[in-house]
Amino acid sequence: MIEEQVVTDKSGKVLICIPTYNEKQNLSRIVSAVFNAVPDLHILVIDDNSPDGTGRIADEISQNDPRVHVLHRYFKKGLGTAYLEGFSWALTRGYAFIFEFDADFSHNPEYLPGFISLLRSGEADVVVGSRCVNGGGVVNREMYRRFISWGGSVYARLILGGNVRDLTGGFNGFCREALQRIDLERIKSNGYCFQIELKYRCIKRGMRVVERPIIFPDRAHGASKMSNSIFSEALWHVLKLRFDKNI
Repeated sequence: MIEEQVVTDKSGKVLICIPTYNEKQNLSRIVSAVFNAVPDLHILVIDDNSPDGTGRIADEISQNDPRVHVLHRYFKKGLGTAYLEGFSWALTRGYAFIFEFDADFSHNPEYLPGFISLLRSGEADVVVGSRCVNGGGVVNREMYRRFISWGGSVYARLILGGNVRDLTGGFNGFCREALQRIDLERIKSNGYCFQIELKYRCIKRGMRVVERPIIFPDRAHGASKMSNSIFSEALWHVLKLRFDKNI
């Protein structure tokens, strides 16, 4: 596959998109941890009307820190649509580099400086925080959830092809041109399969997708949003992606 040449604003602004639903125990702590790692970026909290008041906490943080922005959604619409709205928000405001990031500390902010450097240098159009390459891995996670993540990536690679090993991971960074070229409006996946489709579209469009190892711990507070129905839906959707001629 011929890689497309992507011209990136290497000095541009960085935005971290953090979707939230009932993350009041984590939000303030993760915002502080991100800024400790990289003080000069911005954060967009995308809250799905959390019953526990996460959205109100996000507003309070934003009022005291101009680097923090909040996007309120008025019912729970899922992870994929949250990121798509966050990407759109970022692109219309001129951000050069946009990241997906969890609120629950399963993504370590200490990896961010290295990932940002990869994008700024032009070595990558997309950087994937990977649990499946040398140096990466998972700790303190139940075996069945490890199997779901590992099995999902293996299944997706068998069906879709490509060299990216961690197709299901959610710690990913993009230059704005990569997101503009993959036709975000056509993405229909939500939940677990969203991460697979996002990477697959990048691969199919010839983006330079670079994996870097991360250690992925299970969340310390709050409940996982993963369910068996979400996983089963993803298996079927991967097959649909394989035969979609419009990607």
